[in-house]
Amino acid sequence: MEGTRKRVTESFFKHKLGVFGLVVLAILYLIIIFADFIAPYNYTTTHRNFVYAAPSKIRFRDLEGKWRGPYICEMTKARDPITYEVIFTEDLNTVVPVKFFVRGEEYKFLGIWTTNLHLFGVEESPDKAMLLLFGADRFGRDLFSRIVVGGRVSMTVGLLGTFLSVFIGAIIGSLSGYYGGRIDILIQRFIELLRSFPRIPLWLALAVIVPPNWPSTWVYFGIVTVLSLIGWMGVARVMRGLVLSLKEKEFVLAAKVMGVSDMKIIRKHLIPNTLSYLIVVSTLSIPGMILGESSISFLGLGIKEPMTSWGLLLKQAQSLSELESHPWLMIPGIFIMIAVLSFNFVGDALRDAVDPYRTVEKL
Repeated sequence: MEGTRKRVTESFFKHKLGVFGLVVLAILYLIIIFADFIAPYNYTTTHRNFVYAAPSKIRFRDLEGKWRGPYICEMTKARDPITYEVIFTEDLNTVVPVKFFVRGEEYKFLGIWTTNLHLFGVEESPDKAMLLLFGADRFGRDLFSRIVVGGRVSMTVGLLGTFLSVFIGAIIGSLSGYYGGRIDILIQRFIELLRSFPRIPLWLALAVIVPPNWPSTWVYFGIVTVLSLIGWMGVARVMRGLVLSLKEKEFVLAAKVMGVSDMKIIRKHLIPNTLSYLIVVSTLSIPGMILGESSISFLGLGIKEPMTSWGLLLKQAQSLSELESHPWLMIPGIFIMIAVLSFNFVGDALRDAVDPYRTVEKL
């Protein structure tokens, strides 16, 4: 066992893209854990003076070329006399220093104690100057803060949804392969029926069931349930094949002779011997869950305000006119791509390091 674990670990860390994806995911999860501390502003606070403000330009030297450290300038809002579009101009004569560990809006650190300390920001009043790394949305809310906090939903939906779908698929697939006969036929025909529906319309149909008046937390768990109810079928199919080969092995036959119950054989012998496959498929399924949540929220049937997610943030960038005028609204899509690619890199590395079929053959 120790030798196998060492071989798998060495094989994984030889996969450069897999290691890169693992590092990126570690950074993303650290960011969402400390999201309130990292975000310079509350993600729900509106600032009417900065509606659709472009990302702030961080400067290091003043007009005279003197080093001033990172700073931004105060913004003045005006309307273009020809296009009537609201434009922001910098007052280059003002210097608003960007500092680390500044005091701002209060929040609960890790949901435990109240503080107003933020990792970085400006001490100027938000009515005069705001540090907008990714710009602001139509309500003047800081997009960077919303992306950081929204990652909590998008990144955890993938984990919880995948855990539930793999759990359901492992149980149903094991029952189908172990018992066979009519039970196997019924389960496989039911899976084929569900797989015959297009995935996105099926997601949307199930998402409509979630009552619109539910609190944000309930909607979150409702979306997790919807995604997991669709994602278990592929796992069940492969688990059935694995169990069909495993149930003829000597240790399973010996357990039957000793009078061990069927459920205990499945729980104690069959499923544990397929863990290598379940770990790999879990890693490869998380990107699909993230994209599923983003699709549902983008279409307005997923996460609702005041909670936010990357898919919900992308909803503001539906029209070409919005993208042309405010291209920074597409930034949440970049984070979705980074998360999905990172999980795919890690999944590919695990699949190369842990070959489930070779593992089963050695049992």
